[in-house]
Amino acid sequence: VVNIVFTILISHLDFPGPPTHWLFGHVLEFKQDGTDFDTLMAWTKQYPYAFPLWFGPFFCVLNIHHPDYVKTILASTGPKDDVSYRFILSWIGEGLLVSSGQKWFRHRRLLTPGFHYDVLKPYVKLMSDSTKTMLDKWGSYANSNESFELFQHVSLMTLDSILKCAFSYNSNCQTESGTNVYIKAVYELSDLINLRLRTFPYHSDLIFYLSPHGYRYRKAIKVAQSHTEEVIKKRKEALKEEKELDRIQAKKNLDFLNILLLARDEKQQGLSDEDIRAEVDTFMFEGHDTTASGISFILYSLACHPEHQKICRDEIMQVLDGKDTMDWEDLSKIPYTTMCIKESLRIYPPVPGMSRKITKPITFCDGRTLPEGLLLIVFGIHRNGIVWENPDVFDPLRFLPENVSKRSPHAFVPFSAGPRNCIGQNFAMNEMKVVIALTLKKYHLIEDPNWKPKIIPRLVLRSLNGIHIKIKPVDPQV
Repeated sequence: VVNIVFTILISHLDFPGPPTHWLFGHVLEFKQDGTDFDTLMAWTKQYPYAFPLWFGPFFCVLNIHHPDYVKTILASTGPKDDVSYRFILSWIGEGLLVSSGQKWFRHRRLLTPGFHYDVLKPYVKLMSDSTKTMLDKWGSYANSNESFELFQHVSLMTLDSILKCAFSYNSNCQTESGTNVYIKAVYELSDLINLRLRTFPYHSDLIFYLSPHGYRYRKAIKVAQSHTEEVIKKRKEALKEEKELDRIQAKKNLDFLNILLLARDEKQQGLSDEDIRAEVDTFMFEGHDTTASGISFILYSLACHPEHQKICRDEIMQVLDGKDTMDWEDLSKIPYTTMCIKESLRIYPPVPGMSRKITKPITFCDGRTLPEGLLLIVFGIHRNGIVWENPDVFDPLRFLPENVSKRSPHAFVPFSAGPRNCIGQNFAMNEMKVVIALTLKKYHLIEDPNWKPKIIPRLVLRSLNGIHIKIKPVDPQV
C-alpha cells in the first residue's frame, strides 16, 4: 500500500498528466475506434517529456517520449515489466523477449550467432522467393483498379519467409486457400492481451481464466503452439539422421533452429526443450508479425507519397539492372529507399510501445526522480515535436547522415536500443529492403483516399479497418 501511495504521489507531483477518472483512470479515454493513437499523440505534445497513464485506480505506468529519458531507461539491463509482458508469458514462454537476468543473458549469448551476416546472407534469396510469390498473387488487383487490403497478404508472406529462413520449413502458406490458422490465432492473442491490459479485473489470473475471453485466449494459444511444435518436431526427426547432423555441423545452410538445437554454453549445456519452444514461439511471432506491420505501412506510405516512390523505384531499377531478385550486395546500394523505410518506421513504428520495470530509484537529466517498482513505457518518441520538426510529415531526408548526426541516437528506436535491443533487427531491415525493392520494381502503388488506416496500438501496430492501396503494373520500357 505504501508503495502504491508513493507511486501515486511521485506520478502526480513530479509528472503531471491528463485528468483521470477516480475508478477507471484513463481507460475510458481509449475508444478502440482508431483514435487512440491521436489521443496519445495529443498528450505527448502537452507533456513533452513524460506523463502517467492510469489503468484503473492502482495500476500506473509512466509514458516517456524524450530521447534523454529513453536513453536513461534503455541503457540498463533492467527487466521487462511484470504486468503486460506477464500476459504473454503463457503464449511465448520465457524467450528472449520476456526473460531477464542470467537466463536472458545466457540465451542472448547462445542465440547471437544465429544473426551473424554469414547466416543472414543466404536468407536474401529466400526472402526474394517469398516476395515474388506474393507479388504474383497481386496480378489480378493490378488490372482491376480496385483497392485491396495489404496486411493479410504481407502477413502470409512474412510467415512464409520466417519459416523458410529461420526454420528451413516450406509451408506453402501463401498458396493455400482459406485463412491461415496460425496468423488468425496471433491476431486473436494480440487483441486479447491488449484487452486484458486495459481491463483491470482481468489482471487477476483467476478472473481472466474463468472469463469467456480467457477461454478464447487458451484456445488460440493451443493453435499457435501446435504450429511451432510441428516445426520443431519435423526438424528433430531430420536431426536423427546422421547425414543431416553432419551437414549441419559442417555449417552448411545453418539456420536459426539448427543453432537453437545445437547451441552449447561453456559447460557444454544446451537449451532445454521448454527453452527451445519458447524461443521458436517468440521468433515465429516476432519474426513475422512485426515485419508484416512495418512492410505494410511502408508500402502505404509510399503509395501516399508518389514523389518519393518514384525516386526509390529509379534507384532500385538502376541497382537491379534487369534482375528479378535481390542479392546480398544490393542491400547496401539503395540509400534513398532505406531512408524511406526508416521514415515510415518513425511514423508507424511496428512495435508502438516497450516497457521496463525500475529495479532501483533513478534520476533523469532534469532532476526528476522515480521510485523502485514503477513501470515505464516508451511510446510517442518518434512524433515528439521537440525532437522532430513537423513530426507528422513524411520526410525521408531526416535520415541523411548529416541530419542523423544532429539528433540523439535515442530519438529513433524502432528496434529498441541498449543491451536489450532487437536481436533480429538486421534480419528485419534486410527483409523490408527486399520486399520494397521487388514490389516497386513490379508495381506502382496508389493511395485510395476512401481508405485511411485507423491506427490501433496492439502488440504490433495495426489498422482497425486494414491497410488498403491500389496498384498498377510498372511498364519496364519506361
